Amino acid sequence: MYNEDFIDRLEKGLRAALLDWGLSNETELTLLTISENATFRAADPASGRDVVFRVHRPGYHSLAEIASELAWLAALSSEGVVNTLKPVLQSNGDLIADVDDNGTTRHVVAFKFLPGYQPDEDDDLSGWFVKLGAITAKLHAHSRDWKRPRGFQRKTWNFETMLGATPHWGDWRDALGLTSDGRRVLQDTAELLRERLADYGEGPAIFGLVHADLRPANLLADGDRLSVIDFDDCGFSWYLYDFAASISFIEHEPYVPDLLDAWIDGYTSIAPLSDEDMAMIPVFIMLRRMLLTAWIASHSETLTARRLGESYTHGTVALARAFLAEYAEAEAADAEGAEF
Repeated sequence: MYNEDFIDRLEKGLRAALLDWGLSNETELTLLTISENATFRAADPASGRDVVFRVHRPGYHSLAEIASELAWLAALSSEGVVNTLKPVLQSNGDLIADVDDNGTTRHVVAFKFLPGYQPDEDDDLSGWFVKLGAITAKLHAHSRDWKRPRGFQRKTWNFETMLGATPHWGDWRDALGLTSDGRRVLQDTAELLRERLADYGEGPAIFGLVHADLRPANLLADGDRLSVIDFDDCGFSWYLYDFAASISFIEHEPYVPDLLDAWIDGYTSIAPLSDEDMAMIPVFIMLRRMLLTAWIASHSETLTARRLGESYTHGTVALARAFLAEYAEAEAADAEGAEF
């Protein structure tokens, strides 16, 4: 899917829309990232403008959902909650345009270019995770207090829409290379996750509008400043799910406990976390890992899925075994303690 012809088609559609944003035909388009959406940097030597276009995949977000994301971005930016991308209006005052891709309509939005680089996962990320924890706490505080505009719509990320009957990103049972034994392990894990999440609940203090994808790929470091980008997956979920998303695809790495400690230090410098909240973090990590395993299976055409493939599934099963064993051990310890 993501071959040169596909990218050329997207670029052609964008070029047809340049004038809508006041950009000249001299504008240089550079592909930045492509996964489900595609992002292009557009630098116009004639006007000196520098923007980033996001070309949406069809059939995922509705116009109302995209407009709602942009409304939260605008509020976060105007209120100085976090340094993030600023949406750019077209000359007609609209934020969203439609471009044609061989008969398929794709929604397009634009943002002011934001300088910075992605924190390197091969380096020590702890310092950035202290900052990220504080930023996340500020996002959550804003989410709790913000009066959302009428018609605000974003997807809900709970058990049913992640691993249950109506999954947004596919069925974990279709995981690449999943064996019958691995399926039993993941089924047991899913049932335990469902139980723990039901006990935790979805009350307004713990469940609300979150970024839902705060991994390093969606962060920009510039000096000491850390900016947050790509709110495409923002929606309603547990607030602590944001940490689990921040370690996407690296959940198995031995340095993750250090990142968690750093994130907690940053978060609790802004807002408290209860013992119950802290106890749920491993649940959200496992939930996210299984969700991503389903995503890889249902998005096998993407570069990320092709790079990780079956090995990610095998890693998920290994993490699930450890998760189940730790829970069984904790249950046994609680039962033993209750006898005395």
